[in-house]
Amino acid sequence: MAKAKSTGFFCRECGYESSKWMGQCPACKAWNTMVEAPSAPASSGTAAGRYAAAASLTAAPGKRVGSQAKPVSLDEIELSDTDRTRTGFAELDRVLGSGVVRGSLVLVGGDPGIGKSTLLLQVCRNLAGQEQKVLYVSGEESLKQIKLRASRIGTVRGPLSFLSETNLDTIAEVIREVRPDVVVIDSIQTMFIEAAGSAPGSVSQVRECTGVLMQLAKGLGVTVFIVGHVTKEGVVAGPRMLEHMVDTVLYFEGDRHASYRILRGVKNRFGSTNEIGVFEMREEGLAEVPNPSEFMLEGRPAEASGAVTACSMEGTRPILLEVQA
Repeated sequence: MAKAKSTGFFCRECGYESSKWMGQCPACKAWNTMVEAPSAPASSGTAAGRYAAAASLTAAPGKRVGSQAKPVSLDEIELSDTDRTRTGFAELDRVLGSGVVRGSLVLVGGDPGIGKSTLLLQVCRNLAGQEQKVLYVSGEESLKQIKLRASRIGTVRGPLSFLSETNLDTIAEVIREVRPDVVVIDSIQTMFIEAAGSAPGSVSQVRECTGVLMQLAKGLGVTVFIVGHVTKEGVVAGPRMLEHMVDTVLYFEGDRHASYRILRGVKNRFGSTNEIGVFEMREEGLAEVPNPSEFMLEGRPAEASGAVTACSMEGTRPILLEVQA
């Protein structure tokens, strides 16, 4: 009897799986995107399944009858002001659409060192100050390194806890036990599930880990922020299907050697993608820039020839620019 093949070929763009290599992905038609990786064993499919079952059993009452799912009508679904939470950054709230939605999965991408971890750590501090229970999970830094970075952004008060772990099985157990309101995963490329059988950051690991986090977010009503590094082409590392699985995709842009950063929404199921947020990197962390026009026109000489002031609209906010010729 032939032994089952333990590896397969996955498309980096859409996650399509094939038993053999192909030059063009038949699903997304992209060229040279098939990479070889260990195939998930038959039992690994239950990894996300058992988390989904455990999460769904703790979901809101009235949606399940025993082990059977029960459909509901729109009249039975209740909305409240608590479904959106202010992050303490007006610029971030504008990009998210007036706040973060409870139970959503938010992907924050950007170049290494651009300030993703600093921004989310400050968001955690603000949410903990509102008595939100927050869990910050880091797979790239130790607890001492996190404390050194946290001491730079000021005093942290409230129910904010930290965990240095890369095994998502262990992280899922902690989430179900602690029941936080907000979870930050820094970063998705360092997380792994033992049943997947491949290295952290691979196509199959990123896909499986994101699937588990999505089930936990929807089942337990936990807001999950995922940090994702970008490749040299400027897209989030891993399969493109990662962006399809999450609810919101934010890109943190800017020159790491300059002080100003732009937060741009690429995908948002709960709001517009036209808005941008502007931040300035300072010694004490990121600070909001409520008036970008002042920065754009800074140092402009009066009555200079060959220069004119123009207005550009970014979402609902006009920004003044200087155009030189």
